[in-house]
Amino acid sequence: MVNVIKLRKGLDINLKGKAAEEWVRVKTPSTYAVVPDDFTGIVPKVVVKEQDRVSTGDALFIDKNRPELKVVSPVSGVVTSVERGARRKVMKIVVEASQEQTHRVFDTKNADRMSADEVKNLLLESGLFAFIRQRPYDIIADPSSTPKAIFISAFDSNPLAPSFEFVLKGEEHHFQTGLDALAKLGKTYLNISTRQQAKALLEARQVTLTAFDGPHPAGNVGVQISHIAPIAKGEVVWTLGAEAVLFIGRLLNGGQIDFTRTVALTGSELLQPGYCKLKIGASLEEIFQANTTHDKDLRYISGNPLTGKQVGLQGYLGAFHTQLTVIPEGDECNEMLGWMMPRLKQFSVSRSYFSWLRGKKKEYVIDARIKGGERHLIMSGEYDRVLPMDILPEYLVKAVIAGDIDRMEALGIYEVAPEDFALCEFVCSSKVEVQRIIREGLDLLRAEMA
Repeated sequence: MVNVIKLRKGLDINLKGKAAEEWVRVKTPSTYAVVPDDFTGIVPKVVVKEQDRVSTGDALFIDKNRPELKVVSPVSGVVTSVERGARRKVMKIVVEASQEQTHRVFDTKNADRMSADEVKNLLLESGLFAFIRQRPYDIIADPSSTPKAIFISAFDSNPLAPSFEFVLKGEEHHFQTGLDALAKLGKTYLNISTRQQAKALLEARQVTLTAFDGPHPAGNVGVQISHIAPIAKGEVVWTLGAEAVLFIGRLLNGGQIDFTRTVALTGSELLQPGYCKLKIGASLEEIFQANTTHDKDLRYISGNPLTGKQVGLQGYLGAFHTQLTVIPEGDECNEMLGWMMPRLKQFSVSRSYFSWLRGKKKEYVIDARIKGGERHLIMSGEYDRVLPMDILPEYLVKAVIAGDIDRMEALGIYEVAPEDFALCEFVCSSKVEVQRIIREGLDLLRAEMA
């Protein structure tokens, strides 16, 4: 019998442009970019030079502080540029893919016959360890740490999120192999939605299965951790996305790295929302140009509308993203009488518009406007209504702004990540950039603890 946890706090945002469960044909990109900023907590040291030839699985950069931790190339080809910004910060490493792909081959064996050290060493050698994150601090996991548990969320409750059941079709064997390997490293929790019926999820072995029912952010792994095994000071929990489990399974079953993701093409400005196959770091320009409207300014997002990264038309797929979203920028809007209009077609949390009369199934088109200016944080309880965790979110945000580390610890900073506060930022009447504030608080705490 699966344990079911019911969440009541939260908010589902029903947007237009959800991906249909069908494949969209896209042209295979010729260039790929790996962005060190995607791997929070790693201080990159580039180990390749321009015009170097690399194979899939060859290291592009390592962590200066932990050289065994590395990030590898998703394709084979030629390194065309190592772009740097201010103070020589590494912005991205661009690889032009070759026609004939070559792969680095790894010595693997059945996960059941591997020890914990063998699994960890394989993940480090292949570069897949860089896809494991840790709490506290929401950074790439420290290989020398011993996790209290490993958490995997097999569903995403964000707006327009892809269906992992659709992604999983044909990859069930790889998924179970990945779970078998992770179970060697620590107690593994697999969290699913009560609406999921895939046999590979319901009958998964070597894991503790928990089902969640409720609105977003029920799919956030941080919310799941807080209801199953909350993190105390001094404890470490590892987390990874369900598609990263597939990466591990493919490696163990085939001896090669395969960074192919099933990516959902979503958003109101897409001509054909659906799914496609892309490798991490893929160039998105041709994909966006071929499948979006062209009569208005658009915002191109790698990820979902709440936590994704604005990448522009010439952007690249983020290392941890399984979704691409295109919405209107909204900079050309001129609304007569502004907020005084009834606005039957616009979404409102507080029922300021009459659109709530149209029911919960109404799909909305939301643009990128903030619709207001930043003000002092108002303690109205609006954060608490959408965050189903045993913390006081508004007080925690204020403690971070004040730089009060003792207060941050007492209010639960160790349990959270910026994504957990995405809904708080969305409903914030003060227009505060809550996710940025939480990220700065986690970085401050990590620097002090080090």
